[in-house]
Amino acid sequence: MLKPRPTPTREQSSLNGLWSFCIDSRAGEQPWNAPLPGPLEAAVPASFNDQFIDPAIRDHVGWVYYQREVQVPRGWVGDRVLLRFDAVTHEAVVYADGERVGAHVGGYTPFDVDLTEHVTPGRTFRLTVAVNNQLTNETIPPGTVHETENGVRKQKYLHDFYNYAGIPRSVYLHSIPTSHVDDVTVTTRRQGTTGLVDYRVETTGSGRVTVALRDEDGAEVASLEGDHGTLGVPEARLWQPGAAYLYELDVQLHQEGRVVDHYTVPIGIRTVEVRGNEFLINGEPFYFKGFGKHEDSAVRGKGHDDAYLVHDTQLLEWINANSFRTSHYPYAEEVLEYADRHGIVVIDETAAVGLNLGVEGGLAGRPTTPSFSAETFNDATQAAYAQHVRELIARDKNHPSVVMWCLANEPASNEEGAREFFAPIVDLARELDPTRPLTYAVVMFANVGNDRIVDLFDVISLNRYYGWYVFSGDLDSAETYLRRDISSWVDAYDKPVMMTEYGADTQPGAHSIWDAPWTEEYQSALLAMHHRVFDEFPQFVGEQIWNFADFQTSNGIHRVEGNKKGIFTRDRKPKAAAHELRRRWRAFGDRKPTASA
Repeated sequence: MLKPRPTPTREQSSLNGLWSFCIDSRAGEQPWNAPLPGPLEAAVPASFNDQFIDPAIRDHVGWVYYQREVQVPRGWVGDRVLLRFDAVTHEAVVYADGERVGAHVGGYTPFDVDLTEHVTPGRTFRLTVAVNNQLTNETIPPGTVHETENGVRKQKYLHDFYNYAGIPRSVYLHSIPTSHVDDVTVTTRRQGTTGLVDYRVETTGSGRVTVALRDEDGAEVASLEGDHGTLGVPEARLWQPGAAYLYELDVQLHQEGRVVDHYTVPIGIRTVEVRGNEFLINGEPFYFKGFGKHEDSAVRGKGHDDAYLVHDTQLLEWINANSFRTSHYPYAEEVLEYADRHGIVVIDETAAVGLNLGVEGGLAGRPTTPSFSAETFNDATQAAYAQHVRELIARDKNHPSVVMWCLANEPASNEEGAREFFAPIVDLARELDPTRPLTYAVVMFANVGNDRIVDLFDVISLNRYYGWYVFSGDLDSAETYLRRDISSWVDAYDKPVMMTEYGADTQPGAHSIWDAPWTEEYQSALLAMHHRVFDEFPQFVGEQIWNFADFQTSNGIHRVEGNKKGIFTRDRKPKAAAHELRRRWRAFGDRKPTASA
């Protein structure tokens, strides 16, 4: 799916700002047929939960309504008029002047609604968006909803971050020509110093397709006619970690001697490959240094914010990180575009978090019911999962910063039924994108002896909490078990191994001269212990700490003001471990460190 952008043949109008807002119990019958009642307004883009002080809104489970008047530019006569939502969490139904015009399920991928037959250029219409935040066993991510004795709906979910909802990303009205470019797919490779750009263009309407590739100075370096082909770039400048270089692919659709549509795609020429136990970018071994992150900030919730994007990536640069994982859902596309421009390596993760009822059994991993069954995660769940994977890869396939797809976080890969559930998803991902490696984050109670799906993937990514949930306060024992755990995977598989989660909750300002959990000293010591072990294994290809910054979670006595495993606080102040980590990551580049590093 092409992201809307202004071109000589396309225009867009931002609908970000303040919208009228109401929850379902106060909205009346069919609220899309009239102005919403009440004075409330909500900011877009932002989650709605923390914008209001009313707990009935923050904790609301069900439908809410957003509404505003929209002016259609008068110059769009003869064009298709589309409405683009970069994300609506988790389900949306869209109405124009009371008429249902579109719907979408899935909270982290974009969708378009074609309004051409429902609106008139030069006039206004009333736009109403119904948003449902409920998660079930057949959604991605999953959850359950129950009612209390007082008739209040309560949402339960199996992931450890707050279920922020609403319209967290941008909304646009945009125009496209009747005959237009529908999609562009680009993959890159190399022959010696020549870069090869394979492209495929899909169009609506007949016409002649031309493509031209331009360098960062605007000079044309290659061109072709046709809806598919290969562009050769002699002495190509490569997109490198920490040293991004982007070309621009200029795509035009011609009819009767004139250009009827024009679209451009930024292109980074680079290769990604897993060879034995190495992860290679441009044929060179790469070592991941970075974090699992969250789209999370005070008041905005999961609302995208360009200021946080800039500041967070500045902190990544300060600490000498080179990568992050979009845990546990696809991030806003602006994040990937920024990573493209600045050479940040991204592991792009689906929203398949919580596909594991074993978490209800604690660290023993004994589920009260099977994770995979007709009553739990079933064929309908798998179908929703497959659709999410299609939408994610369709959106992010052309980003050079994305070097690997992470298809799930901590699934029940040790349970019966896991292979039948995940194998078709793996096959689908490889069919949609055969160029990028695949991984998933392995839950702590899945091990070499009981994991049923690891052989389907290219990289073994471990989430492990030795020294925190296991052997808390006993780093000597934690180190022994961590070393044994990594050794087991290294001995069993000729694959790269990395750590995608490790860390300890840390209260800023808590200190101790002993190994006292929650102190800043303990967080530093726990990370140092992990790093000693990592450096012993040549097969180890990366360390991504949980988490970049503290983040909000659901209410619970073990989560006081959220998850505190951040190296930075929620407002991005460094804890003591940040300075230790900065020194470690500065000592080596993008190559594997050794025990002496």
